[in-house]
Amino acid sequence: MGMNILVCVKQVPDSADTIELCEGSSRIIYKEGTVFRMNRYDEFALEEALLIKECFPGTIVDAVSVGPDRVSLSIRKALETGADQGIHLRVESDQYLTPFARASLIAGFARAGSYDLIMAGIMAEDDMECQVGQILAEMLCLPCATSVIFQEMSKDEKTVYVEREIEGGVHECITLPMPALLTIQSGINTPRYPSLSNVLRARSQKIEMIESQMAAALIMDRTVIGLGYPRQPSAGEYLEGTPAAKASALLKILHEAAIL
Repeated sequence: MGMNILVCVKQVPDSADTIELCEGSSRIIYKEGTVFRMNRYDEFALEEALLIKECFPGTIVDAVSVGPDRVSLSIRKALETGADQGIHLRVESDQYLTPFARASLIAGFARAGSYDLIMAGIMAEDDMECQVGQILAEMLCLPCATSVIFQEMSKDEKTVYVEREIEGGVHECITLPMPALLTIQSGINTPRYPSLSNVLRARSQKIEMIESQMAAALIMDRTVIGLGYPRQPSAGEYLEGTPAAKASALLKILHEAAIL
């Protein structure tokens, strides 16, 4: 019968060497020549969706991304890899979008899509906030599993069995009713290289462009006060002498600092 799967992909800078912080503000400046690519965690989510498609004929995989014009390049990469449709939720500039704002835009699109499964990487490499997937699931009232390291769809396509990583190296095994949302951990699979046939198809395929009007309340649901580089740590002090002399010197330092 097949399913409809939506994969959320994010475009991130390829290197931190081409990023500058505007000291005292919330702006990140991308230098000229900055190279952008698909978030690697999302590559694992896309690959997992394509593996499901291979097991369930008739399955459609859509890739959606939020961002300015340049984001279409990462969406086209998803098409080259094997996604059937690409959707670009376009915003005007490189302004910072909170996880709530980004999830809100995706939820607004996904509500009309009748998706059986939504997948995303566990986090984005640039901000590492690990929140968009969970917030999106809450907005769509979907059962959600995070940090998924294994998934298996039931033959009737009504449930999905997953194993997820939790604290202490423990694995949690749960079965979710469909539709559901999964955030995928790295290492669950090996992302494929684009095939020539998919590359040729993606070159001419039209990406669905949706202009996203960001309400002021949505943009300002959380405010970044400022960004800055880490402060230089103070120089350490090396104690010399015999063990007894070092211990005596350390006790003196701790007493002077009112620690002891």
